[in-house]
Amino acid sequence: MKVLITGGTGLIGRALTQALLARGDEVVVFTRFPEKRRSDFPPEVTLAPWRPDPEHLRPWLEDADAVVNLVGANIGERRWTAKRKEELYRSRVHAGRALAQAWEQAASRPQVLLQASAVGYYGDREDQVLTEDAPPGEDFLARLCVDWEASTQPVEALGTRRVILRTGIVLSTRGGALPRLLLPIRLGVGGPLGSGRFYMPWIHIQDQVRAMLFLLDREDIRGPYNLCAPEPVTNAELVRTLGRLLRRPTWFWVPTWVLRLVLGEMAIALLASIRAVPKRLQEADFAFQFPYLEDALRDLLAR
Repeated sequence: MKVLITGGTGLIGRALTQALLARGDEVVVFTRFPEKRRSDFPPEVTLAPWRPDPEHLRPWLEDADAVVNLVGANIGERRWTAKRKEELYRSRVHAGRALAQAWEQAASRPQVLLQASAVGYYGDREDQVLTEDAPPGEDFLARLCVDWEASTQPVEALGTRRVILRTGIVLSTRGGALPRLLLPIRLGVGGPLGSGRFYMPWIHIQDQVRAMLFLLDREDIRGPYNLCAPEPVTNAELVRTLGRLLRRPTWFWVPTWVLRLVLGEMAIALLASIRAVPKRLQEADFAFQFPYLEDALRDLLAR
């Protein structure tokens, strides 16, 4: 299988590339800086220049079996100014629309598209259990996810199987949220954020990649899937578990007002309680390798 990955230089894209190569697939990774990123990938990976232009993308699509669309600026990289929010939107929604337009123009098309999204789609829902049938939220991140998912919907009318990946917090020591959580705890100044009672849907990086391969291969699967472990935990539970495993205190509480002062609107997303569960994955008989948080963290910390 020949797989194109947009946004493939991030944490998930790199791990997915390794897994695809390991099973013998051919991989093309789109990046804005192919020469700069060459050392990040094995020589058998083709690095293609990324431009959200249908004419540029069309010939690549005509030679591919599948596409994994992960492209998008980093949500948590910096404060959400009006300019930054426009950048977050444009990098996801405009790019998805360009991909869909290229799909329409292509003489031959990939059979399947995995479209990235996030559990932020649901917004702050307190302790409500959220399956894929739950309606979207109303904050900026939720609206962004709605439009992000919709950006590539036109490919379905062309007969393409499209799967939406509503991903939770991906746990890995190689990037993402976990290293940021580990640092203050290792320094002895870690603790819950805000009330600590908000739910944080999480998934081990290995299960994230395994689930993506599962969804890529199953021809009977389409639509939205929550990519998160079956046992969501609160922020306080996550922090306490890390503290126990590292044998460090976790009593430094960070007040909500401090987070809002430092992060602005981004704090709303950070403190949102999203009790998402992977109902459709489990109904499809996907078996999690790490369904429980402590087992997942023990595995990652031992690496």
